[in-house]
Amino acid sequence: MEESVSQQADSSHRGDDQEKIQITYEVLYEFLRIEKNNEELQKLNEEFFLNTVNYLSEKNSILTNQQTQQSLFSEDEKENTAVQVKNIKKILQELYDRREKKIIDMAVNKSRIRSNIVDTSALLEEEKQLFDRLVSTLETFRQGILDNLVSAKVPKIKLPSSPGQDESKGADSGGQESGPSPLQLTSKLVRFIKPVPKFVGKELEQYGPFEEEDIANLPADIADLLIQKQKAEEMKG
Repeated sequence: MEESVSQQADSSHRGDDQEKIQITYEVLYEFLRIEKNNEELQKLNEEFFLNTVNYLSEKNSILTNQQTQQSLFSEDEKENTAVQVKNIKKILQELYDRREKKIIDMAVNKSRIRSNIVDTSALLEEEKQLFDRLVSTLETFRQGILDNLVSAKVPKIKLPSSPGQDESKGADSGGQESGPSPLQLTSKLVRFIKPVPKFVGKELEQYGPFEEEDIANLPADIADLLIQKQKAEEMKG
């Protein structure tokens, strides 16, 4: 007996790799329904992305063929295929959005509890990369902001070096300490000594309002102007 759409989707969500799941419009819709109805991230077949790309490429080819051979296909056929392709993309968009939100929540939880008890078994390989990057970024800023604040220290963010960055620094400086980063050269950390209402920068970006004793990292030209007008003073580490 032919397996139902619901059974195929359920099999894929359980991660049953022994049989290849055939992607169809109905199967994608069922994936979305299951993802909607469960708080936890649902497990997908590890070849889900590849199978979906093949399916959508096939649908796009059919649509292109119908549009180029107008005499062989009715307007209704072409319209139906175009609508289906559009709906497939909508399903994929919503499926991704829902999984993305769950992955973000998982990363936030892991960052907050600082534990490895978060279950990541439902993540696809690309989603695992997203999760790891989110956790790393959240932990960096949590340590730089919260840990410093509760220790009565000014927040300080130490961003990890990108691959190859340390090597290039070593080659350029011969192992000596590098100079200020581009961010340090273009911004200044200031403490406000007088209230400053909300104002607009050169690129129409909004700043403020700021109260006395507020601390902010501002573009150097704006910081210099505030210091010159005795509205703020630079904080040097």
